[in-house]
Parts: sequence; structure tokens; C-alpha cells
Amino acid sequence: MTSPVEALHAELLDLLGEKGVSIELAARERASVDGSRMSPVISELLPLGLADLVAYPSNAEQIAATIAASVRHDVPVTPRGKGTGNYGQAIPMSGGLVLDMSRARAITEVGDGFITAEAGATMVSVELAANKAGQQILMYPSTAQSSLGGFISGGSGGTGSIKHGMLHQGFVLGLDVVHAMPDAELLHVDGEAAEPYIHNYGTAGIIARATVALEPLQDWYGFFASFDTFEQALSVIRPFADLEPTPRLVSADLATLANALPADPGIPADRASLRAILDVATLDEARAIVEAAGGRVDDIRDGAQTSMKISMMSYNHPIEWLQKAYPNTYFHVEVAGDALIDRIDEVHAVYRGGMLHIEAQKGRPIGMLAGIYESAEEVVAGFDRLTALGVGYHNPHQWNVDFEPERTAAHAAVTDPGRLLNPGKLLARPSVATGSQV
Repeated sequence: MTSPVEALHAELLDLLGEKGVSIELAARERASVDGSRMSPVISELLPLGLADLVAYPSNAEQIAATIAASVRHDVPVTPRGKGTGNYGQAIPMSGGLVLDMSRARAITEVGDGFITAEAGATMVSVELAANKAGQQILMYPSTAQSSLGGFISGGSGGTGSIKHGMLHQGFVLGLDVVHAMPDAELLHVDGEAAEPYIHNYGTAGIIARATVALEPLQDWYGFFASFDTFEQALSVIRPFADLEPTPRLVSADLATLANALPADPGIPADRASLRAILDVATLDEARAIVEAAGGRVDDIRDGAQTSMKISMMSYNHPIEWLQKAYPNTYFHVEVAGDALIDRIDEVHAVYRGGMLHIEAQKGRPIGMLAGIYESAEEVVAGFDRLTALGVGYHNPHQWNVDFEPERTAAHAAVTDPGRLLNPGKLLARPSVATGSQV
């Protein structure tokens, strides 16, 4: 008797061709992991699932047809972009089909104030296409090679958030989504109607194509400064956030990070480091702020490659660099609030070996508080200590939807009645307590 997976495989061979679907073990294993080894909490639980087959649709229409076929055969579908997520959201916990959308990467239209691309288009390719039209995307994730669909489905913000906030705040103009129906087709939603599909890992509908906002292109420069102490670096975070035009990114770290990074004259060893992406009009003012705080400007560079490099040292990436330099040592918690600057010694004391990576934002700074990993229970125990300091926190060591989960569950009851879309991620809970006060 033919199994549902075997029947789906046969149908997808007709739909996508031999190169568009695979049941080979190596392909299934590659499609069943993401960057979740960054989390020692989740690493202790791996492996969390293995795909039964992998599909590689090459355009938005094939994405819809593949989902429809999966629903007809009652096979779960786990969407996957570039697999750069860090917490297991793209792992097929119920097996079934992994829908790898990296080949559906066409940029279909660049207009005045918008760009439309398929879900598998990389963020760097979207940005470069916008640049050729004299525009720029409002934000992109620190992993610039991640996909557009993956960023919207799983991301929160990134380079550009200092001005534009999170990706659900005006970044997404419209989506072509696919619901889990046996006759599924592309469904276009605009504006507020697109919001229920943002940051829910495809559990209420899978994004096949997206239209996101653009703004006029600015002349960006990479700005590298260093300080004798981290406290000096912290003192310039708020003034940098207030620069006009607003920076695209401002990050700072203790000297520990500089010592973990590849050698770079802009990031000297044994010194606290600040990296920023600044509008050319603010370079002189930024230099004056740094020097008034006792720091020095080590380098100023132009070009898109410099911006991408600085982005790859922001948000989660400093933690990855620390983990490379010191294996099996560090974990992190996402944090926010003025106490990150005003009470830094107490913040560092929350976890053994505590080290803050800080990002300038309008209103209040945010960051990643690294510590030496002891246990999942000790990670959670730090949440109350952070709250007592007035620090907002988010526990990233989880794969369940935690942005508007009630809204997502109500929406998914209509769009995915068979609960086939990325099962295990909606209203599921990992084995440690979760928390979010950011």
C-alpha cells in the first residue's frame, strides 16, 4: 500500500521534476537543521525532527501547488528559507515535507517606494536591486544572506530598526500567501491584512511572495571607533541614536569581542569596540562625540560590503563570534532598557561571566546579554533578576510562536484546519520556561 509520503513524492515529481524533490537521506538531513546549535538550551534537545522529503519549488506558483499537494495527502509542511534561524523554527518536528524556497528568488518589480520579490530572494539581493533604483529597503536582518520570506516569517528587526522599528511596523506592504487547503492558490493581502502572517513561522499561512517598503538611497559609511573602557562606549550610545539623519546601525561591545574577531584595524584588540553605519552628513558629529567621550575613531569606510560586515557583527552575531572563539561556553538572552547603560555592572552580574552586546535604538537601547552557560534552569532564573533591574527580556531559546500567539492560533484555525503548517511551533512549548518582557 502506498503511503501518503510516497504518494506525495510521486505527485511532486510530476509537478517539480526530478531536481525539484528529494527523498535522499543527505538532502533530508540538510533540510532538517538550522542554526539552533547557537542555543545550548536547544542543542541539548537535538535532534528535533527529520524530513521525509524535501521540495524545491522555483517560483511562487509552484510553492502554492506544492502546499496544495501536501494537504491533499495529509503531509505536514515545514517552510524553510536559507535555514539561518537560530532556535529550531525551521526544523520539521513532525517529519513530512520541508518546503525549501531558496530557488524561488525572482525579484519581480521595483517601483517608487516598494519592491516585490519571491520568498527565497536573499535580503542582500533585494537591497542591491533597490539600490540600483536609487532606493534602499527600510531594514534587513543581521544575516543579510537570509531570505525575504524567512525574515518576514521569523525575524523581528535588524539593520535599519534604529529608525523604522520592527518589521511589523510598516516594512511589509503586501504578501502573496498560501493557506493549507487542497486547492490552495496564491492569496494576495495588503496592509493590515498582511500583519497576521508576520513572525509566525508560517503556521497560519506560508509566504510565497512579498512587497516591502523602500525609501530614498542614502550615502552610508562604516564608522569604527574604540575606547579604553566599555563604560565610555556606552556613554555614546544615546547621542549616536539621536544623530540626524538617523544611523542605520550602532553596536558596541566589550574588548572580549574584539579579541574574538578576525584581525581588523578598525576593531583593535583589547579595546571596547563601537561599529556604526552612518549617513555621510553625520560623520563629523559622530567623531566629535567619540573623542569627547575619550575614544578614538579607528577607521571610516564606504561601500555596501562595509555595511554588510558591520551588520554581521550586530544582534546575534557577536554571540556566534564568542562561541567560535570559546566553544561550549556562552549563551545569551535578548534584553532592553535604559538600565543597560545606567546599571551596567548590575546587568553584567545577572549571569556568571556576563557580557552585554548593545544596540542603539530610538527610545531605549536593546542588546544581547551573554553569560557562561550552566543549565536551562539558570538561564530562566536570571529573568527575575533582570526584571528587578528594570531590564526587559525575551527568552530566545524556544521555537514556539510568541508574537501575537492568540491571534495566530485563531487565524490558523481558519487557514490551516488540519494543523499541517509547521506543526510543533504554534502553542507548543519547549521543556524550559519561556518569557518575554521586551
